[in-house]
Amino acid sequence: MTRPLNIAYSPCPNDTFVFDAMAHGRVPGAPELDVTFADIDITNGMAERGEFDVLKVSYAVLPWVLEEYTLLPCGGALGRGCGPLVLTREGGTAADLTGRTVAVPSERSTAYLLFRLWAATEVPGGVGEIVVLPFHEIMPAVRDGKVDAGLVIHEARFTYRDYGLACLADMGEHWEGTTGLPIPLGAIIAKRSLGEPMLHALAAAIRASVQLAWDDPEVSRPYVLAHAQEMDPAVADQHIGLYVNEFTADLGEDGYAAVRGLLTRAAAEGLVPPLGRDALNFV
Repeated sequence: MTRPLNIAYSPCPNDTFVFDAMAHGRVPGAPELDVTFADIDITNGMAERGEFDVLKVSYAVLPWVLEEYTLLPCGGALGRGCGPLVLTREGGTAADLTGRTVAVPSERSTAYLLFRLWAATEVPGGVGEIVVLPFHEIMPAVRDGKVDAGLVIHEARFTYRDYGLACLADMGEHWEGTTGLPIPLGAIIAKRSLGEPMLHALAAAIRASVQLAWDDPEVSRPYVLAHAQEMDPAVADQHIGLYVNEFTADLGEDGYAAVRGLLTRAAAEGLVPPLGRDALNFV
């Protein structure tokens, strides 16, 4: 392939950190990239419409896209202690969410799947209306009383107290406590039609890009901060430290077990279509 690969990922620090070296031509032999920035709800829709060669998406969207795309074994976001949070103005208990309006970043997000699996066992009678908002609008909506609670992701873990909000529940704690597995959040997928040689070259280049970022984090800092939506540099560093880890370099046995575990549980609850036996296999 002579043209650049069309890729879309979020402007969040973990994605810009991971792809900095590759996006700027510092990975020898790597495919050239034509980068588009988009929030995760947008990229999930792009994947369902087959619009880009390579995408960062929610693991939750995989059951709808794995015919056209393959899951790459690197570049994504899994981890421990990094799950989505349910925020309210005054804290409370899970029972307080019964019949309440909850803002979420996407109904096809991993955060939403984790939330629904948690609510199924912890919220008697179930939650009320679900409202989809861009993730940066969720905390202001909770603070201003437009919704009763909000499901937040990313750097909101570090900043929700600035909005006067309280954490009612940690979806990651619930997931890890019930499964012992890391929390699957964001995946890198690529079109199967690119062919095995290109897909393997892409995976190798992403791993190299991650390693270069780890070797000299200061090199990626201008790219990270330029797209971090006025985020405090210290918060950006915390964000990278939490979401870029050994699973970013390679999903490994625990990573794949976490992804399959999440999607199998979600399918059992009727939240996603069931996965085929080999659906998660690379190429």
